[in-house]
Amino acid sequence: MYFRCFAGCPEKHSIFDVIYTCPNCGSLLEVHHEREPLKTKTAAEWKQLFSSRASTSVWPYGSGVWGMREWVIPMLADENVVSMFEGNTNLFWAERLGEQLGVPDLWIKLCGNSHTGSFKDLGMTVLVSVVKQMMQQGSSVKAVACASTGDTSAALAAYAAYAGIPAVIFLPAGKVSTAQLIQPVANGAHVLALDTDFDGCMKIVQEVTEDNSIYLANSMNSLRIEGQKTVGVEIVRQFEWEVPDWIIIPVGNLGNISALHKGFQLMIDLGLIDRMPRLVAAQAQAANPFYESFKAGFENKVSKTAKDTLANAIRIGDPVSYEKAVTAVKETNGIVEQASEDELAEAAATADLTGMFCCPHTGVALAVLKKLVANGTIGKDEKTVVVSTAHGLKFTDFKVGYHESTLDGVTSRHANPAARLPADASAVKDEIARRLSL
Repeated sequence: MYFRCFAGCPEKHSIFDVIYTCPNCGSLLEVHHEREPLKTKTAAEWKQLFSSRASTSVWPYGSGVWGMREWVIPMLADENVVSMFEGNTNLFWAERLGEQLGVPDLWIKLCGNSHTGSFKDLGMTVLVSVVKQMMQQGSSVKAVACASTGDTSAALAAYAAYAGIPAVIFLPAGKVSTAQLIQPVANGAHVLALDTDFDGCMKIVQEVTEDNSIYLANSMNSLRIEGQKTVGVEIVRQFEWEVPDWIIIPVGNLGNISALHKGFQLMIDLGLIDRMPRLVAAQAQAANPFYESFKAGFENKVSKTAKDTLANAIRIGDPVSYEKAVTAVKETNGIVEQASEDELAEAAATADLTGMFCCPHTGVALAVLKKLVANGTIGKDEKTVVVSTAHGLKFTDFKVGYHESTLDGVTSRHANPAARLPADASAVKDEIARRLSL
């Protein structure tokens, strides 16, 4: 396996080199796994191996990522694997919500049920593990760094702390939730809040990491994709190796949908499955450059200044993984759709009433699902998976604002504020009777 240019330049580069883009054309790199060595195992043997490792306590195979080690970074030494047994998150049947939306075969992949509360752990375990081996081998790298809207910084800080590697975090000041901000602070990262947006932070971190002493950990680094692609494999394994018809995922920098596509392509190449799911990229209307590109037939990449959105982790106007995501959408006959602030908040609140606890980004994906079911794009008999990218507890400000009816541009149709009552049994009984219509 090696880095190669996504645009097709012929050179190969070691994954232990400090390199992020093609030195010839400037395109993003991708990690390429030669297929022939992997074909020494049959599809049935791969399925049996991965299923046997899932959620075991055998190091490092109990991790949802490292349980697929041969498909991720096979040459990594055991002592350099930095893992908190991420992955293996639950895929649950959202029966009540699916019935309400008109798609009974609806499943939610809870990627937020991970160590730092988001799917970003899947990519960060790979990147930090490779950095640890690079440093062991005498690399000039002394620290890792990322620009972030919250979840990436939490994952990088936690895994770097576990590995004993310094981490530098660039955040847009005032644009991340308190829960997201405190995670890297608590893990001892060097947190720098900059007076700009995510795209401005991204430009600065790229400049800071030019001298190769600080390693860039954003999704333009293709090592992250290797961990994130395991979500697709995990979903299919949890369905007894059956491919769902649709997968809907909220997108910002576009690395996650690119990773999904890469995982499915590898399974097809090795004979584990025979078709792709249709992939849907769900964007917040306030930060929708990929949607605008899609509506124009992907003639040109659209970049814009992203506006404020409740889905702040995808508040990105200049997505780095654009070309990879275009390929993912085109090769899966996919779709890009958007959701307004009111739509995403309403979708999250509706899902919460069926037992979920949605982050606003999952709300974007659920709002897009509702649109696609309503217009007939997704049929009522089609198996559909929504990827929930983060845990709702990281966005309690969003939840409180909804139920206190204080969110701009949002009508809180399901607001359910707590009732303040005197410590009197009669008053309590009256309130219960009123609420339950007794």
